[in-house]
Order: sequence, then C-alpha cells, then structure tokens
Amino acid sequence: MMKICEILEMDNIEKGSPIKLSEEYKNNIFFLKRGSVKIVNTTDKSVKYIVKRGNIFGELALYDKEAAKEEIAYALEDCVICHIESEQMEELMQKHKSLKNGILKIYGLRIKKLERRLSDLLYKDSSTRIKEFILEYVREFGKEDDTGLLIANNLLSHKEIANLTNTSRQTVSNVLSNLRKNGIINYDMAFISANHIQQSKD
Repeated sequence: MMKICEILEMDNIEKGSPIKLSEEYKNNIFFLKRGSVKIVNTTDKSVKYIVKRGNIFGELALYDKEAAKEEIAYALEDCVICHIESEQMEELMQKHKSLKNGILKIYGLRIKKLERRLSDLLYKDSSTRIKEFILEYVREFGKEDDTGLLIANNLLSHKEIANLTNTSRQTVSNVLSNLRKNGIINYDMAFISANHIQQSKD
C-alpha cells in the first residue's frame, strides 16, 4: 500500500462530471477515496453499476483494454479519485500476491452481481426487482442514525434505477410510491431511507 501511495495521482472531480476512461484517463485503474460514481456503457448509455467510496473501478483495463473503452464514469457527488496506470498496477500485482488476489476478488464480486441481475430478470417480476434493488442500495450506501434508520444519499434518477433493474421509469415511480405509502421506505430529492434492514458488511 505504501508503494501504491507513492505512485498514485489524485484528482478532485465535481458532481456530474465525466471521468473519461478511454481518453485522458486511458488505461488507468481508479481508487475512489471520496464520493460515489456510476459506470455507464458508452454504447447504449445504460448504467452498469455504482461504485461507492473505498472501492476501485476501471479495473477492466487490466484484462480487456478494448472493452474498457466502452465504459465512462460519472461523479454522482463531489469525488476524490486516485489513479494509476494499468501497466504499473500489473507490475505491483505481480510482486504482491495479496494485491492481485484483492483485485480478482473485487472483479469476481462485480461479475457475481451482474449474474444475479440476470437471474432476477429471468425469475422475478419488475416490482420485486425494484424493491430489492432499493433496499440493497440503502443497505450498501446508507448510514444508520440514532433510531436505527438507514439513510442514504438519493443519487440515482428513476431512469437510472430503471436501467439497473431492467424496468421502465414509470414502473419505478409506481413501485417507489407504493413502498413509501406502505411505510417501507421514505425518500425526497436528497435522501432515501428504510427501516428494519441490516446494514451491508461489505
């Protein structure tokens, strides 16, 4: 980690700004020190996944540089990113097995999430997919207050939630309204909260 810290470059990214993985940050691996970002497919503009503070993104450049060009990241809030060229990262991974295993684990977990989304699409209806996504989002990105309520920044539009659950924006709006009406969640433009769910251990 000390060696990585010597090499890493750090940038501040404003909310809404793109992090162009195929241009000025070409073939870079990113460590998200603060904030959160969404990874978008440049071909169809769909949201692939969300990255929270303390995680990495752009790791596809280690395995498939051509496929990495099809991704772009956007800051969902003001972010601090640290980045390193993939060639330097590969050298460090060869020297430090624990680092290599850590990167492979993150990549594997990401694939597992995508597989689960595919399984959900096949076996669960749209309302269930949206409900489970929202509760998982609050669990992963939320912080618990003194009353046990999990509160997360409301960073995603209804269209983005629709992308991530393979549903329509109108369906997302209807399901969220029903969840709020039934007291399962509460939300406004800034925050989304849920009761009676355990916080993620990730």
